[in-house]
Amino acid sequence: MTAGKPAYYVTTPIYYVNDAPHIGHAYTTLACDVLARFKRLDGYQVHFLTGTDEHGQKVEKSAEAAGIDPQAFTDKVSQNFRDLSGLLNFSNDDFIRTTEERHKRSCQALWQKLVEAGDIYLGSYAGWYAVRDEAYYAESELEDGEDGKKIAPSGAECEWVEEESYFFRLSAWGERLLKLYEEQPDFILPASRRNEVISFVKGGLKDLSISRTTFGWGIPVPDAPGHIMYVWLDALTNYITAVGYPDAESENFKTFWPADVHMVGKDILRFHAVYWPAFLMAAGVPTPKRVFAHGWWTNEGEKMSKTLRNALVPAELVETYGLDQLRYFLLREVPFGNDGDFSRSAMVGRMNYDLANQFGNLAQRVLSMIAKNCGGQVPQPGDLDADDEALLDQATGLLQDLRRELDVQQFHIALTKTWEVVSAANRYIDHAAPWKLKKSDPARMATVLYVLADTIRQLAILCQPVMPDAMEKMLDQLAVDTAERDFAALQTRLTPGTALPAPEGIFPRFIEEEA
Repeated sequence: MTAGKPAYYVTTPIYYVNDAPHIGHAYTTLACDVLARFKRLDGYQVHFLTGTDEHGQKVEKSAEAAGIDPQAFTDKVSQNFRDLSGLLNFSNDDFIRTTEERHKRSCQALWQKLVEAGDIYLGSYAGWYAVRDEAYYAESELEDGEDGKKIAPSGAECEWVEEESYFFRLSAWGERLLKLYEEQPDFILPASRRNEVISFVKGGLKDLSISRTTFGWGIPVPDAPGHIMYVWLDALTNYITAVGYPDAESENFKTFWPADVHMVGKDILRFHAVYWPAFLMAAGVPTPKRVFAHGWWTNEGEKMSKTLRNALVPAELVETYGLDQLRYFLLREVPFGNDGDFSRSAMVGRMNYDLANQFGNLAQRVLSMIAKNCGGQVPQPGDLDADDEALLDQATGLLQDLRRELDVQQFHIALTKTWEVVSAANRYIDHAAPWKLKKSDPARMATVLYVLADTIRQLAILCQPVMPDAMEKMLDQLAVDTAERDFAALQTRLTPGTALPAPEGIFPRFIEEEA
């Protein structure tokens, strides 16, 4: 651990290995990646966790159908999610699998704490269970499907389950959960989701079945032969496993727990905002600081489904549009927390207008003029006038805006504010017209180009969390030393006389015929 540095811990949900990675997985992890990169550049020691959830009845059935044992099945499918991190340039510090020995130890230790607290008892469960969701549902939540089948709110088919089970006394935690939500108003974001959870808890909580006996692929319950842990108790515990639990005195645990943000899709909010804090409070472990539930993506206005074969495959999107272009689009296009629609026209519009025309063209114009008119070196500025100061001040003030927006996961607003500076720089260059100043006032031309070059430098540093590869190239073209690319370096300025490489375009226009 680095002494004196503030800590930041951000997690994705661990992804269920029964699925191939799709745009939803990419979106959640991308949001966490941007937060992690931003905080690292801002001087934090960061722990960014993702991984895979590998137990449960659904996995056991899928492995059986594939004719292989569950461990071999999960080894294969878990790798797909590791590959996603490489494909989309995610910077996670750890990748956890629930089949790891460290996780088994952690889950069993948490279970013992719940037993010692008197919050676990043996009973029998009879009710509706959706294998696809690995979730229990009340009869009132279900709809009638074909042939008398019961359908969960998610669309999953439910089956009637009766078995001996250990229960967690969730019913005892309603008031304490409501107190948590009241004392930490930002515990659940966005606010609309917070209201949903409060309403659910106020409706009354039933005790939760937390063990199964009808299948065997899971973590054994301590001192209870034949019982394995309910897959969600197992899965949620990953967040503390990864920072050293059950050793609550370890340096890692003391540094990073409680987590700053658990990022989740809206469909699994209840598990994270109701069950998880109740488990932790019962075990005497601090609760996380926030659970943020984002929305879902549709494709050209249609819900994605296996039947329609319209899933958005991350590898195909990267190949078609480019990695950083995709990263930018996903976080700029939709207010984070809302549902969003992926449309080709919107994607191409963002690429060609925001990236190619506005930011890319700005950098290309400025660097080409410097190459042509300033001997390929950072120009020597003269005295700055009010317009020069205004643009530089706007660029310098952007960091505070971004900190404020990203601390509440408002990625789209952060990027909108960033592009306000890009637009201001474009207005400045059009007004100052440095191409006209070459003959009439070369010293003023040099000042204008210097102000623009330094504005681009600041923008490139601040855009690194969203578009790391593209901004690395942009900073290379400004000859910014790799040690001068964190947010502390925003206080400095470009050094006049520094030789610059020949400029190259960063964001090519997307031309439909080439697609």
